[in-house]
Amino acid sequence: MSIIADFPPQQNITGSGRTCDCSSPAILITRNIRIMNNYSPTARSQKLVRYFAAYRAALDASQVGGELMPYRWWNLPSSLSITWLAYSQMLQEYATELANIINALTNHVHRLRAWDSVLDTLQDEDKLDVSFEFVETLGTVALGQPYAIKSRFAFAVGHLSHQANQAVDGDNWKDDFPDTNLYLNHIEPYASKWKKYRPFKLKLEPLAGKEFRETSKDFRNRYNHGFSSRFVVGITDTVQRKVTDDQVGYAFGGTEPLSVAEVADLLAKERDHCYRAFKAFQSLVEEQIEAIVAVEAGGKAAIP
Repeated sequence: MSIIADFPPQQNITGSGRTCDCSSPAILITRNIRIMNNYSPTARSQKLVRYFAAYRAALDASQVGGELMPYRWWNLPSSLSITWLAYSQMLQEYATELANIINALTNHVHRLRAWDSVLDTLQDEDKLDVSFEFVETLGTVALGQPYAIKSRFAFAVGHLSHQANQAVDGDNWKDDFPDTNLYLNHIEPYASKWKKYRPFKLKLEPLAGKEFRETSKDFRNRYNHGFSSRFVVGITDTVQRKVTDDQVGYAFGGTEPLSVAEVADLLAKERDHCYRAFKAFQSLVEEQIEAIVAVEAGGKAAIP
C-alpha cells in the first residue's frame, strides 16, 4: 500500500503511529453549523431575509441573458387520421417540456449570478448560511439539468421518430420500440433514416460531455453515488482510495468547493448547447411533419 499526501495547511500526519491533527477544513462545515445554531431563530431569519432581498435586487437589476425556447412552434395539422394521434400528443408534450426545462436552466444561470454578487460581500460564516439556505439546492438542481435535458432529447426524438417512421415504412412499420432508458445509441436505428437526425445528434452530443464532467468535478455522479464537492464553503473527498496497475494507494487532501461563479459560467456553456440542440430538434420535427402531411395527402414521404 502506498500513501500519497497532499494535505491542506490545517492537517498534518506525523510519525510512524500515523497520528494526525484532525482540525482539517473538512470539519469546517460541522463547526459552522454549530455557530449557525447559536443564532436565535428570529435573528437568523432576519439576516436571511436581508440576504434574500439583496439577491432579489441583484436579480431584478440584471438581464436574464441567453434565450427563451419557444412554445407551439410546429405546424402539424389539427385534422389527421388516428394513425398520427400518438405522434401529435407526444410532440405537444415533449416539445413543451423540453422548452420548460431549458428555460429553467437559463433562469438558474441568472439566479446563480445574482447569488454570486451577494456572496462576494459576505464573510465565510454568512456565506455558509446563504449556501445552506439557498444556494445548495439551486446549484444541485442546476448541475443535474444538462444530463436530464440530454436524456429527454433522446427520449423525445426516439419516440417521435419511431411514430413518424409510419410515413416511411407504411404497412411494414413495426411497433418494436425499446422499453428502456434511452440513449442516443438506442434511438439510432429509429431516427437515422431522417436526414435532419445527424445534425441534431451532432448538436446534442457535446451537452453534458467530458468537459462538463471534469469542470464540475463529476458533480452529478459523485452526488448520487458518493460525495460531491460542496458549494461556496467546505472541503470534501479528504481521502481517496486509488487503484493503479493492481497497486492500492491512498491520497489525502481534499477537493475545494465549487464557487457559484464557476458553476454559473459552466452552466452557461451547457445552456448554449441546449439552444443549439433545440433548434436542430425543431428542424427534425419539421422534416417529419412534412412526411406525415405528404402521406395524409395521398403522396409519399420524401425521405432519401
